[in-house]
Amino acid sequence: MINMTIAEFYQIFGQVVFAAGILLLILLSVTLILGRMLIEKDRLVFPKLLLFTIDVFYGLFKKFSENLGVDAKIVDQIGVEVRNKVNEKIFRKTKPKDKILVLPHCLRHKDCEATLESSGLVCKSCNLCVIGVLKDKGEEMGYEVFIIPGSTFLKKIVEKNRFKAVLGVACYQDLNLSMMKLSKFSCQGVPLLKDGCVNTKVDARMVLEKMGVELGNSPKKSGSSCSNEPEHRGSL
Repeated sequence: MINMTIAEFYQIFGQVVFAAGILLLILLSVTLILGRMLIEKDRLVFPKLLLFTIDVFYGLFKKFSENLGVDAKIVDQIGVEVRNKVNEKIFRKTKPKDKILVLPHCLRHKDCEATLESSGLVCKSCNLCVIGVLKDKGEEMGYEVFIIPGSTFLKKIVEKNRFKAVLGVACYQDLNLSMMKLSKFSCQGVPLLKDGCVNTKVDARMVLEKMGVELGNSPKKSGSSCSNEPEHRGSL
C-alpha cells in the first residue's frame, strides 16, 4: 500500500494538469505552424495530427489563434485544405454517379424563382446566376446536385441518399464543420470568395475543376455569383 496524504495527491494532480496544459499548448502551436505551411507553401505534413487537433480542440484552437493575433478563420481553412489534400485522389477516382454536389443558396440571384422543397432549392436553370451553370454541368456528368439553405438539409441529404463522395461550396467555417460531419465520405470543398447570406461569390472554375471538367487554357476569371451584371449571368 502506498500511503499518500491529500496534500500530496493534489500536488501530483496539479503537476499532471500542468504538464497536460504544456503539451496541449505545444500541440496547438505545432498544428498552427504546420497549417500555415500548408496554406502558404502547399506542403502537407502530419495530416492526421492536424485533423486530430482541429476536430478535438476546435473551439480552443480558435481562441488560441486569436490570442496570438491570428484570424481564427485559419483553423477552418486548415481543416478544409487538409481534407482536400487527403481525399483528393479517392475523390477523383470515384465515379460521378457516386458523388453529390452541394451548393449554398446564397449564390443565387436576387430574382431567383427557385422553390424550396425537403431536399433544398429546385433550380429552374434560368442562367441568372452560376448555380444553374454548375447544376446543369454536374447533372450532365452524373452528379446529384443539391442547393441548400442550411446544414439541417445536409443531414436530410445524408439520410436519404447513397453516395461515396461529396463536393461542397460554402464559407470556410461551414465547409470545415460539414466536412467533419461527412468524414466517412471522400470530401472536397471550395470556399466562397465572398462570404455572407446574399451576393456571395465562388471561383466557378475551381468548382468545375474539382468536378473533373477539363477547362483547357481558357482565360481564368476571379469568380461568379448572383451579380446583376450581364457578364456574370451564367458565365464562367
